[in-house]
Amino acid sequence: MEDREKKLEELIRSMAEDTGIPASIHPDAMEKKLEAVKTAKKRKLRRAYIAAAAAACLCVAVGIAGGYTHFFSGNPGAADMSSGSAGSAAGAGGSEDAGTANSASAGEEGSGENLIASAEDYDEIYEYIQAEREQDGTADGFGFTAETESAADTGASASSTDGAGVSSQGNAGNSYSDTNVREEGVGEADIVKTDGGCLYIVNGQTVEIVGIESAEMEELSEIRLADDCYVAELYVQDDRLAILYTRTEYGCGENGYAGAYRDYTCAVIYDISDRTNPVKAGNISQSGYYNTMRVRDGYVYVISNFYADMAAAREDTHAYIPEVQGNMIEASDIYMPQRQMGSQYTVISSISLDDPAEKADSIAVFGSSGICYVSTENIYITESWYGQDDADVTQTSIRKVAYKDGILRGVAQTKVDGTLKDSFSIDEYNGYLRLVTTVSQVSGSGLTGLADFFSGAEQEDSNSLYVLDENLEITGEIHDLAKDESIYSARFMGETGYFVTFKQVDPLFSVDLSDPADPEIIGELKIPGFSEYLHPYGDGLLLGIGMDVDEEGVTTEGVKVSMFDVSDPSDVKETENYVLEDMYGTDVGYNYKSVFVDVEKNLFGFMAYGDVCEYFIFTYDDDGFREVFSRELPLYGNVRGQYAGDRFYLVNGNMVESFAMDGFQKVDDIVL
Repeated sequence: MEDREKKLEELIRSMAEDTGIPASIHPDAMEKKLEAVKTAKKRKLRRAYIAAAAAACLCVAVGIAGGYTHFFSGNPGAADMSSGSAGSAAGAGGSEDAGTANSASAGEEGSGENLIASAEDYDEIYEYIQAEREQDGTADGFGFTAETESAADTGASASSTDGAGVSSQGNAGNSYSDTNVREEGVGEADIVKTDGGCLYIVNGQTVEIVGIESAEMEELSEIRLADDCYVAELYVQDDRLAILYTRTEYGCGENGYAGAYRDYTCAVIYDISDRTNPVKAGNISQSGYYNTMRVRDGYVYVISNFYADMAAAREDTHAYIPEVQGNMIEASDIYMPQRQMGSQYTVISSISLDDPAEKADSIAVFGSSGICYVSTENIYITESWYGQDDADVTQTSIRKVAYKDGILRGVAQTKVDGTLKDSFSIDEYNGYLRLVTTVSQVSGSGLTGLADFFSGAEQEDSNSLYVLDENLEITGEIHDLAKDESIYSARFMGETGYFVTFKQVDPLFSVDLSDPADPEIIGELKIPGFSEYLHPYGDGLLLGIGMDVDEEGVTTEGVKVSMFDVSDPSDVKETENYVLEDMYGTDVGYNYKSVFVDVEKNLFGFMAYGDVCEYFIFTYDDDGFREVFSRELPLYGNVRGQYAGDRFYLVNGNMVESFAMDGFQKVDDIVL
């Protein structure tokens, strides 16, 4: 039953992605909201919230696409793209079939099936959109431009990083914690940041700057955005504060009819050399809802997802071509899918923190958006495929975009069998891309897929591991791993990879990746329950956070933390575990930023929920896990734990509490 529910969830999610449902009722958003109201009556593992989210999204998809002949197009854009020079000026021209290799494109890289090519002109893009519209059965003019929930807090969600970094350059000369990031050396925004002297907090439509240099916290300043802006995250570096938000506009059509909502992702940079008086230094605006951002070598890379208005007329290019700073992206900077249809874009722009008055570069990847993984040198845009091109298994397309000093360049594309659990399932190391996927049989899409699901026919999953070279050519691969189970978490650590599958027990697999051409499973540990999140915890240790379940693998026994000895990857052992009874879940499985981990201080913390929500901090030593702090939370929401100097700060909504790191006695609190 667990596997069938997972398949239904994936099917509904794919339908929602292609339909373009509103943010508040996207599967990710529904899943988060439903998790907030879990109670003891819903202790069956994942069943309650997956079934409810799927049902809710099905109703939404039915309501939105009532005129569709079927719900799921089966044909979101796939893979071929190309590099082109930076630019954001309007363009037009004739159309011609692109196929897999646009020979007339502004630029091409890769070779053979891995070639990426840019659009020849806007007419070519329009033809692709019309092809998808016809495939969807939307020829009667259904166009929907409201976009889905931001992926930033879903964990978009790591590689060999130890997670939350520790800096000794705080304003007060103290060490302080940073966001638990996906890739070491690549900065990420979050809803709470600290620089050692202040806390920076997203609070509704405002960003609050709170002074923490003394024991008594002080609100220093507040930045309030307009009512039509949804603040997603913020980032702080030295005397620069970047605020990331989505702004929604309503544009009326001709004669006031057929208007549509359009989302724009914005990054506004403030000079905060005077924390009491932030001064705007520059900003960037681009089409689509906010997905995520990264910072590397002084440049901010903003990523958004834009849905084209499929009902737009050919001449109404602004309705189906994304914009940056009010100008349409040039056709030569739009990377085309291999399939000759599409309706969505991943828009990427860069801006300098030091000189934010001008954008550095911008591109768009045409197709459907999915998991985004950013290494220290490349951005990987993935897209899940369900039953397309007559494939009988799920697939994932991967697009590779190189970035350096603000400049973006397409490199290659490919497609592999199976789908990714999250960004932890994909990792770059020494020029090679490693990924692990769950491969599911596909017997139909849309209403056909739902009929197949409810028919009760059982289909066996398996898992695959791939090693791809710099051109995304397959170098090594392993197939048919852990049949009839699915990937629940993964972690790549140098030349070794670890991944957890689950059905009734929790097999933790270890993979030797030292020879990219010959990856090898070298270890397998089976224990009850499963880990949703894995984190390196010092030499030879791997921390797991997940769930404990009964012997049948059906009923949740509580939240479980495990410590694995991985000093010998061929003989992994669970050295210790600790179960939080009466707790039915955490948010760490879909939002790695919510995890507080500091290996040097030997502390880690996270929120768990049951009949109540609580925040816990643990330490680990030879005697096992020890709970050093717990705090019942007044409401469910995005909670963050940060430390600066000798105090720990717990931020829950507009409430901030501080505690002494030595003993965790309360010091102060403030309501914003």
